[in-house]
Amino acid sequence: MTHQIHIVGGGLAGSEAAWQLAERGIRVRLSEMRGVEGTPAHQTDHLAELVCSNSFRSDDPDRNAVGLLHAEMRALGSLILAKADAHRVPAGSALAVDRDGYSAAVTEAIDAHPNIELVRERIDTLPQGPSIIATGPLTGALLAEAIKAETGEEALAFFDAIAPIVHRDSIDMSVAWFQSRWNKGDGSDYINCPMNKEEYLAFHTALLEGEKGEFKEWEKNTPYFEGCMPVEVMADRGTDTLRYGPMKPVGLDDPRTGRWPYAVVQLRQDNALGTLWNIVGFQTKLKHAEQVRIFRMIPGLEKAEFARLGGLHRNTFLQSPKLLDPELRLKSRPTLRFAGQITGCEGYVESAAIGMLAGRFAAAELLGEPITPPPPETALGALLGHVTGGANAETYQPMNVNFGLFPPIELRAKKADRKPLMAARAREALARWQAA
Repeated sequence: MTHQIHIVGGGLAGSEAAWQLAERGIRVRLSEMRGVEGTPAHQTDHLAELVCSNSFRSDDPDRNAVGLLHAEMRALGSLILAKADAHRVPAGSALAVDRDGYSAAVTEAIDAHPNIELVRERIDTLPQGPSIIATGPLTGALLAEAIKAETGEEALAFFDAIAPIVHRDSIDMSVAWFQSRWNKGDGSDYINCPMNKEEYLAFHTALLEGEKGEFKEWEKNTPYFEGCMPVEVMADRGTDTLRYGPMKPVGLDDPRTGRWPYAVVQLRQDNALGTLWNIVGFQTKLKHAEQVRIFRMIPGLEKAEFARLGGLHRNTFLQSPKLLDPELRLKSRPTLRFAGQITGCEGYVESAAIGMLAGRFAAAELLGEPITPPPPETALGALLGHVTGGANAETYQPMNVNFGLFPPIELRAKKADRKPLMAARAREALARWQAA
């Protein structure tokens, strides 16, 4: 197949970009390194593999900006959201997926599309001609150097962490119980492991004293991303930090006491069979033996068997507000677009959304069709605006989509009504943009 555009990277962004282009009749060469060479975080060679949580977060379009982003992407024919919906597992009001079934389905769809040539190869230089770089936060060293040479900027970096996964049949359900906080969803989408004060303080001390993996010299002085903070780093910020974060007990009634525990560890279903559950918010850099020892201190997990232990890897991203134009083109080389986490957006859905936009922009350009960026009142437009100019380039950091990125509403409204009003405004703006 003679391609019209080259996409480097088969993660969520690259897969979504390839789909958007191919569906518009554009021939795509999609280069994916995994299958030839692995990464520190991935475990399979599937496209769009989820390496951290299996959750796409809230699916509520009226109360949560990422839920609104889900709705907008569905309306625009997103492959990533279609396969996520098809492989959904219970998670209350969140959209969580069977990670293996989901990534296998994305891979099958991409591989079967007549306009996409999927090639397992490592790309070390910037392609010539129309291209999209969607290599994500684990961009290969040689390609990263080529990007630096082209942009004249040092790529910024942060650490991202992976939470452990536990076999369901190893959880002691005489101690743990099923319940969603405040009984949202069907009220039983999470497994809860309670701690009293003495257990919590002992666990907190163990996290602080546990042996951690060593940073390499080039990793030192690199900041963590606040949205994916290792549990032991949170513990180091104060005795009660975890109790106000991933271990908060509010809205959870221990059936043995009828009261809220002092602290709670929650697990969320990780596959369709319900045999694997991930420990929510427990990303970590603890050494593997220490993880087993310390996490088995959690009531209900004393005999836990781990399908995957946690880990930590270095992520890189561009100073996108300085380097990219509103259509995600590199200002110094407009035939080259960037998409996904390498642009500094954070989160699975956000990465796929930027991939969707890069693909649609590139398709319009190749077909000679006019296109304008989505309105800033939409979730897509708000996220794009942040990446390409809404943030201070010098202090630019990874960001999830949130209503703080949207233009404020002009109507006077109660605080509780603002998000639904912004969501309604977004739907109207997206409809006008689609019809234009």
